[in-house]
Amino acid sequence: MKTIRVISEREYDVKIDCNWRSELGKLAIGRARVGVVVAASLADRVGDLSLEDVDLHIFEISDGEEAKSADNLQLLWQWLGAGGFTRSDLLVAIGGGATTDISGFAAATWLRGIDWIAVPTTVAGMVDAAVGGKTGMNSSFGKNLIGAFHSPIAVLTDLSWLTTLSDRDFSAGLAEVVKCGFISDETILETIESRSLSELRSSSTVMSDLIYKAVSVKASAVSSDFKESFTREILNYGHTLAHAIEIDSDFTLRHGEAVAIGMVFAAELAGEKGVLHADLIQRHREILIHLNLPISYPASSWSRLLPLLALDKKSRGRQIRFVAISHIGKTLRLEDCSLAQMSIAYERISS
Repeated sequence: MKTIRVISEREYDVKIDCNWRSELGKLAIGRARVGVVVAASLADRVGDLSLEDVDLHIFEISDGEEAKSADNLQLLWQWLGAGGFTRSDLLVAIGGGATTDISGFAAATWLRGIDWIAVPTTVAGMVDAAVGGKTGMNSSFGKNLIGAFHSPIAVLTDLSWLTTLSDRDFSAGLAEVVKCGFISDETILETIESRSLSELRSSSTVMSDLIYKAVSVKASAVSSDFKESFTREILNYGHTLAHAIEIDSDFTLRHGEAVAIGMVFAAELAGEKGVLHADLIQRHREILIHLNLPISYPASSWSRLLPLLALDKKSRGRQIRFVAISHIGKTLRLEDCSLAQMSIAYERISS
């Protein structure tokens, strides 16, 4: 087991390649009540969970982005109230990024904040959603526009969950790993480029190393800028267009698939601005194709995507802002992109 310490409004450990049941048992000692929110597709795998001297409550939530709704949040509040949860009790979220997002938000808002633990079950959840204390839900205006910063007391990453993923979901999660490679650690890219997708999936040692490196990138950014005033924004590389695509596609695309397209767009935009070399733009395309990830989106969608870009959390006033790179590990902000430049970049990723 490897441990990474995150320092934000509280300090907590991300435990990688751990046994989540064992670690949860230790963390639940002394708690009167533990509530477990689990993605419905995984409920059978936690059905025999037993915690000594603890009043255990289980809540099954829908899978995917549809979990992050006001209706589900209201149901979670009612469940916590009916269970008599107090500030000394504990909430546990087991599932992908959507499950940890909405569960963490419920924990942040119940009694103005109770302790919670993330047990991410997807690659994207392990390297991104469960780490950093961002919690929230979607609205009709965009993704993750409603939420709070509320860190878990621990993140328990058990690689055995990866066997539950489809090939598509496994590939989609790797987009967030690739992102960390481009913004900070080229060895991540080299590891992925040198192995086939099946080789990556079959090697727990390689995946443990990739997850450790990706979490290290995020932990460093989060620890220096918890509430995303500037430094932490680098973690949104590719996400500006990605979130718009997710909304436009009605979430038929996985988050990581949209991020893959968004990274190529960001690279093309940086190229159009003259800050990124064509060879590195091409490297984006090649590594994402290598992982069976999409790198284009319909040309006809641009008119719908543009107003969604303006609702991105990084926007300031009427200015749409993008995270970009000039070299691997060298990030910058593009804050003066014209409509013409954005349109040209989008044309280059259009199908």
